[in-house]
Amino acid sequence: MNIVSPNTLNYIIRNYSTQCLVVAEHDNKNLMASTLNAVTAASKIDGANISVLVAGSKCSSVVDSASKIKGVSTVYHIDHPQLEHGLAESITPVVVGLSNKQSLTHIFSPATNFGKNFIPRVAANLDVSALSEITSIQNGNTFKRPIYAGNAIATVTSDEKVKVGTIRTTAFEKAPADGGSAQKVAIDDWAAKLVDESVQQTGIKWVSQEVVKSERPELTSARVVVSGGRGMKSGDNFKMLEELADTMGGAVGASRAAVDSGFVSNDLQVGQTGKVVAPELYIAVGISGAIQHLAGMKDSKVIVAINKDAEAPIFQVADIGLVDDLFKAVPALTEAIKKAK
Repeated sequence: MNIVSPNTLNYIIRNYSTQCLVVAEHDNKNLMASTLNAVTAASKIDGANISVLVAGSKCSSVVDSASKIKGVSTVYHIDHPQLEHGLAESITPVVVGLSNKQSLTHIFSPATNFGKNFIPRVAANLDVSALSEITSIQNGNTFKRPIYAGNAIATVTSDEKVKVGTIRTTAFEKAPADGGSAQKVAIDDWAAKLVDESVQQTGIKWVSQEVVKSERPELTSARVVVSGGRGMKSGDNFKMLEELADTMGGAVGASRAAVDSGFVSNDLQVGQTGKVVAPELYIAVGISGAIQHLAGMKDSKVIVAINKDAEAPIFQVADIGLVDDLFKAVPALTEAIKKAK
């Protein structure tokens, strides 16, 4: 039997095993649930050693939460003022530097605005191709992702030295948030210098942010979503949907047609060019069911459609369909739910 030294063993582990990094999405206080979905995706790779990167400012509570995720071995963290807002120009050098130091084989982040913002830049800096909207991981080299607005699923095999991609969170369950005891490793000593250099070179500066506050749950994490389309006729009529959503503790969404018509703001848009949701219950009101919209909600557990057009494409994916005037059906449904409570 040959006995190897600890240094040799560490070298073997680092260079001959699958090293997968998940870049955590957070707000410096709370770890977003999307990170848990991304960890589950990473766990689909046999033998993967999963680590998480928490890059932010005054984010110790996030580091603690990440260390408790089941299946995570190490949480790398850096606390830097320039990382407070998650700008791609600030995060990218940290991820690239960590990839080079730890010989990473995979780098993932949720396919949210956060992940979509910096993952392409990371891939470009590592001189590899990026994989977007991964919905299934067959093995360390083979992935599935939707194409043609979700009408087809492409199986992609990558031979890149580092596989870099975004994870469609609705395609994976959340990893248990408790039960883990990952090692916490601070990387401020070398990563902070990279952040400062990148900020100086790019001239990037955070100016301001406008946040829409709502008592309703976040659209992408809501258990119930009530969405309206062009059939709502005006923005004022969305108050009906808000009342219906509130009776069930749900969120309000919209089709692109409703957004383009100016009925509601684009942060409510569900679809290929909007947000992808997969709630337990999705109620589509006055939505015809264009391919682009279906791509953002067809993974919902139960789909209910209300439309006066019996030939509307939405009925082809709906579990329950009601052909009726929405201006009569929605208030009646709202009242029925209130009485049932």
